[in-house]
Amino acid sequence: MRYVKLQFGCLLVILYIMIAYLRAVKRGKTKTCMEYNLLMIMAPLAVIFDGITAWTVNHMDIVPSVVNRLAHLLFFLFMDFTIIITSRYMYDLLIGYDKTAKWKKVLLNLPGMISVLLTTVGIGGLHYIKGATTWYSMGFSVYICYGTLVLYYGTILYIVASRRRFLESGKILETLTCIGIAGVILAIQICFPEVLLTAIFPTILLLGIYIGSENPSIRQLEMRSDEMLNGFATLVENKDSNTGGHIKRTRAYVNLILGEMKDDRHYRDVMCKDYMENVSNAAPLHDIGKIATPDSILQKPGKLTDDEYKIMKEHAAEGGKIILQIFYNMDDAKFRQIAYEIARFHHEKYNGRGYPDGLVGEQIPLHARIMAIADVFDAVSQKRCYRDAMTLEDSFSIIEKGIGTDFDPHLAQIFLDHKDEVIKLMKQFQE
Repeated sequence: MRYVKLQFGCLLVILYIMIAYLRAVKRGKTKTCMEYNLLMIMAPLAVIFDGITAWTVNHMDIVPSVVNRLAHLLFFLFMDFTIIITSRYMYDLLIGYDKTAKWKKVLLNLPGMISVLLTTVGIGGLHYIKGATTWYSMGFSVYICYGTLVLYYGTILYIVASRRRFLESGKILETLTCIGIAGVILAIQICFPEVLLTAIFPTILLLGIYIGSENPSIRQLEMRSDEMLNGFATLVENKDSNTGGHIKRTRAYVNLILGEMKDDRHYRDVMCKDYMENVSNAAPLHDIGKIATPDSILQKPGKLTDDEYKIMKEHAAEGGKIILQIFYNMDDAKFRQIAYEIARFHHEKYNGRGYPDGLVGEQIPLHARIMAIADVFDAVSQKRCYRDAMTLEDSFSIIEKGIGTDFDPHLAQIFLDHKDEVIKLMKQFQE
């Protein structure tokens, strides 16, 4: 026990986390994360083999050299896998994977696979040094393991630094805390190699991610929040007999545009996972201001008079006010701001002739410009009580003719470049 006390304690912590996690998942029936599930396998294995190597390196008189090296190799590999998995998890947490996720995952895994190969090849050069209290190992494989950590976590730090304006503060704190602790442990190991604190590294990662994001109770709260947002949108849908599946289709169109923007160089720095989720979740609330619009106007079967149209246009400004009132005490200020701007500005036009504020071009928030395209297309392509639906050709033509006047040229072109996907989504949520 002299050489494995730390590892034993870490394993108890990991066991507690695993039991609490699995019980909560079973009770709450929440969706689990593949990367975190993999981490729950790799973290204890890394700690176990850390303990084994701590014992074998101090009993080389009875442990065959090949066994000692094999134990070290497995320890280094499990640590490498832990670094790779947590980096993939953090990338998904901050940026998110999309339809190009396969090659991105391959790219993320590639340096790790090279590290695994180099670690395996270099294990023969491992040598052992006697410290004041314990023996410890050094060599090429050790340095490769250190380099893997620096490379992967350095990349995550770059992502946080470059996109911090669009990331949720809680996720930034969670990521920086995990990386910061890893950095401290790495520095201590380099300066004082016989201290042997490596077992703390996977334990802290598993615990930190559980507390920050993977606690099923937190996931259930997020699900309840989404249900509440959909409930508000349903209120509008029930009040306005013309909307039908409008909120479902417009949200689908918004998600389509966001997905294409993610790989567009114009928006690459903006398109993080938090921003996309916030815009997607706020989209159903774009017409929430219609709660304050009289039913006689919303449900009028004929064309509105000038006075009635003036009242109808007030729903945009009213929607912004309602969002601020409803979510006044909400912790997620970024979602509140995005929802407010979508509700208030989704009727603004690129040439400044929209309402309620007559904003021009990029004065209109990006998410409101996205919403404007989805909203107009669905409005013209669906039947209303006062008119028939336009043909798909004419509906797309409305968007095309509005490029540079009603709509952001680049966003409108993204939408028009994916007509087949738009038609598929429209049919999926057809009234």
